[in-house]
Amino acid sequence: MQDVTLRLLLLSIAGTLCLNASEAAAPRLDRWKVIGPGGGGSQYAPTVSPHNPNDVLLHCDMTGSYISHDGARTWRMFNLRGRTRFYLFDPVDPNTIYVQTVGLWRSTNRGESWNLIHPNPATVTGIQMPDDHAGEQIISSGEPRGRVAALAVDPADSKILYASIPDAGAHTLYLSTDWAKTWKRIADLPGGGSQIYIDPKSPLLDRTLYVIGRNSVALRKGGKWTQGQAPSDVDAFVDTSAGFRKGGGDPVIYVAAAAGTLVSDDGGRAWRRCSLPSMPFTPRVTSIAASLFHGDVAYLSYDDGRGNDRRGLGVAKTTDGGRTWEVVWDKPRSTPTFVREAWMWDRNGAGWGRNFDAMGMSPTDPNLCYGSDAMRTMRSTDGGKTWEAVYAVKSPDGGYTSTGVDVTTCYGVHFDPFDRNRMVISYTDIGQFRSENGGKSWSISTNGIPREWRNTTYWMVFDPDVKGRVWGVMSYVHDLPRPKMWHNRSTSTYIGGICRSDDSAKSWNCMPDAIPATAPTHILMDPASSPKARVLYVAAFGRGVYKSADDGKTWTLKNNGVAGTEPFAWRFERDRDGVLYLVIARRSEDGSFGNDGDGAIYRSENGADHWSKVDLPKGVNGPNGLAVDPRDPKRLYLAAWGRRTAIGAVDGGIFLSTDRGASWRPVFTKDQHVYDVTIDPRNPDVLYACGFESSAWRSTDRGQTWRRIRGYNFKWGHRVIPDPYDPSMIYITTFGGSVWHGPAEGDPNAPEDIETPAVRFSR
Repeated sequence: MQDVTLRLLLLSIAGTLCLNASEAAAPRLDRWKVIGPGGGGSQYAPTVSPHNPNDVLLHCDMTGSYISHDGARTWRMFNLRGRTRFYLFDPVDPNTIYVQTVGLWRSTNRGESWNLIHPNPATVTGIQMPDDHAGEQIISSGEPRGRVAALAVDPADSKILYASIPDAGAHTLYLSTDWAKTWKRIADLPGGGSQIYIDPKSPLLDRTLYVIGRNSVALRKGGKWTQGQAPSDVDAFVDTSAGFRKGGGDPVIYVAAAAGTLVSDDGGRAWRRCSLPSMPFTPRVTSIAASLFHGDVAYLSYDDGRGNDRRGLGVAKTTDGGRTWEVVWDKPRSTPTFVREAWMWDRNGAGWGRNFDAMGMSPTDPNLCYGSDAMRTMRSTDGGKTWEAVYAVKSPDGGYTSTGVDVTTCYGVHFDPFDRNRMVISYTDIGQFRSENGGKSWSISTNGIPREWRNTTYWMVFDPDVKGRVWGVMSYVHDLPRPKMWHNRSTSTYIGGICRSDDSAKSWNCMPDAIPATAPTHILMDPASSPKARVLYVAAFGRGVYKSADDGKTWTLKNNGVAGTEPFAWRFERDRDGVLYLVIARRSEDGSFGNDGDGAIYRSENGADHWSKVDLPKGVNGPNGLAVDPRDPKRLYLAAWGRRTAIGAVDGGIFLSTDRGASWRPVFTKDQHVYDVTIDPRNPDVLYACGFESSAWRSTDRGQTWRRIRGYNFKWGHRVIPDPYDPSMIYITTFGGSVWHGPAEGDPNAPEDIETPAVRFSR
């Protein structure tokens, strides 16, 4: 009995093994580690230092930024409260780097820490995160207003900066001569301003500037401004890049547009069209990159115009300013000797392919180029002859280990109660990965799952009494319960279902006819049921609750008492007496759908035969997670998503009930987007919480007071999972940053990514 209890304890917290940090991932600046197979999401803006080609930056679409100091062999993740727009290395000082996210940040220690420089921290009056993704807005009383769209640092004087800042749709060029302390308006940019280049050989006091806009280039030369003409048939540039020739003069400007690829040799005053190599289709160029100090060399990425290639994709290169191009990577040549991939081909096959969404070249080495797409980042160090994955490395056992570029959304970390070395992470977009060696390496674990279900594993549960038995819920629909997946749409088209494994998640047997096609987001096993006739509950997003009382052989819809025709059934909770709770996700961020659009909580005391509605706290419309005190079933903790208003999110946070939900009071409001609340199974006085506001939190007094867990700073967090083998450690699953593993009380010596006090107050 004691052994079974231990297994149930471990199972109930969905924990995983305490593992050593991956040798492939770059060491962080604190005690935290990020685990997983690496890659797995969209990556952008590979940027190489002009001082040291080993210094590289990269960002994803999930708020993470990544920096390498060893030529992309290892990376360290950092986070500046929003998605990165661009990076810029100071051309004079190799230690100074700029990043634009929700504001403009500067690091003077090679990316170890960052300070806000625009808006000026002294003018910051608040931070708003009104929407469902906690999209951040820094409120400032200072000038100029608006986010920096493009930045350039003078190549001879680091204190001189030029910035293109849009405000009310119009772009303006500003100048600072005091390292961004003050700004002076110097020109209107009617054509916009997305990139700024400075002729390094022009006079210091009268710089020649090239500002690339929407479809033309503004030139300042000899103190006069001229607006270049847009190329014929070009409404907008898709991507642009430029580089200076060694002899000086105007830069070579490369443009990818829907009408074709164009080049200007005179700073955008005249354009010529490029002739790409002959192909059996009309190539669509999506990204282009030039070497800043070798302007005649550039790379472009193309596909067949269908997005996901089925006929052709690749990379072409020019060494003569775009007059001729050579294909240096095309799909037929994507062999293991030409392209050294990581797990991407194992999952999707060698025929899988996407052309690069973004490319970046070394300013000093024209043979060094990076390309990134929806899943990976690749590097060529020999001018495109060979390409190598830099998001993961293959281990001797055939698995893969992250290099530190982790761009994955995960819902849980699960482990086999019969094998301490086996653990599984349930992911979005890449299904699930399994480790057989305590997390040292990871292998794809979707064998047997229908291809149309493999995108997301929302949850899984190991049977504590039947060796090898695992239940999981999978779907093609990802990122639930975020509204981008269902807003103003029916859930009737969702695809997904229930799967079972009898070999510890190595392979799966799926039951497409067990329940109607749906997006199941949670599965709960009744631990008191017989191992020969397990009672299982599945939350089906848009359909409701399904129950099986015969080990998954048959399933019955159990919506009696649940309101609505398409209830967004999201998560379950079970108390010590077997009472069930059901969390219904909301339909609208602001309550605009009326009562039917608000989320809800239901309780069942008879095994889901009937559900009774539990009143939410006043003003709350976004319940997201629920926890019941294992010692006192009357004590409930509710994690809630803030309701959107014109002044920001309100009525979110954590709420406490001591009477089974008859009444509630707020116990934590500092974060308005709390994804989940977790009770430590070893000590119910200890609680954890996490959400979408760059922080995780810990309480040691049953939720009365909370302290931020120092060192964890990823913007979009999911849930905290206490480490079952080390009470001093926790895991945190994230929306875009894989799984974090670190000290439960935080690392008191962890340096913060953000040093600016004016911005840290909301953390």
